[in-house]
Amino acid sequence: MSPNPQPWTSVLGEDIERYVLHKRALGRKYVTEAAALRLLDRFVCERDIGALSEIDSALIEDFVGSRRRAAARSHNHLLGVARCFFDWLVVQERIEHSPVLTGPRRAGQRPVPFLFDQTLAKRLLDAARALPDRSTARYRGQTYHLAFALMYTLGLRIGEVSRLQVRDVDFERRVLWVRKTKFAKDRLVPFGPRVGTALTGYLSGLRGRAGDRPHRVPLFSFRAGHPVCAGAISQTFHHIVTGDPVFSPPPGTSPPRPHCLRHSFAVGTLLRWYRAGIDVSERLIHLSTFLGHVSPESTAWYLSITEELLEQASQRFERYALPAVEGSVS
Repeated sequence: MSPNPQPWTSVLGEDIERYVLHKRALGRKYVTEAAALRLLDRFVCERDIGALSEIDSALIEDFVGSRRRAAARSHNHLLGVARCFFDWLVVQERIEHSPVLTGPRRAGQRPVPFLFDQTLAKRLLDAARALPDRSTARYRGQTYHLAFALMYTLGLRIGEVSRLQVRDVDFERRVLWVRKTKFAKDRLVPFGPRVGTALTGYLSGLRGRAGDRPHRVPLFSFRAGHPVCAGAISQTFHHIVTGDPVFSPPPGTSPPRPHCLRHSFAVGTLLRWYRAGIDVSERLIHLSTFLGHVSPESTAWYLSITEELLEQASQRFERYALPAVEGSVS
């Protein structure tokens, strides 16, 4: 929340403010949703609506139509925010029926993310390590090399990497304390010996450059006390992959983006489990917890995004089902 938020101006203003506060009291950040509701508030004010009873389905359709969204996902997000808000007004007995009657726009097939195998990941990390320093960004290569390495080897989100502090590295228990993740949760992420060695070397160099710092400072920083923001990490990632043809996506695959490193970690983990003969259905909850997903259903999507995973799953099913099939035939 900004320190001086703009006032709500329409007849919906007080209800929107109470609704946003309600959501944030439940632990939701509710930033993009609040921005969408502010658009609705402004639209209702511009139409000079003086009572809740004047807000009907036609007005909502006009509002959604005025905020043209090319992508179905963006369109449906705006519509969904409005629907949830008016449903809440019904529960609060502020209105009798929700005016949101428009259904979501049908989305196309979800694009397959670009996946980094070990060869591509090494090329990315080598390119990051070779980044030259800038006057405002010393030790730039070391910084981005470790940031991308944590995203690839531990499946961290870009915002989680940006918010890491020195105090979040626990060498005794070999875990990273990832704070204020999606849905305002904290989680502990264990790391192995190789990541531990990389963190040790990085922190040794950090203290050697700037003395023994307090723990409550950003792990990745070019200016004292200020973390490298997620936008800067994203821009550097795209700078590396855009100029290298080896990162050109195959047909049907989305261009590489930072979140693809997290996808690659998840898919790589599932492949290793399949090849090791591990029961993936029992272990999926572990991966879901590790990634900080709300439910295993979110993690299960990774099972269908590569031919190699589908082949491994098919082979597993055949080994499981063959004895039953043979028994029924005999």
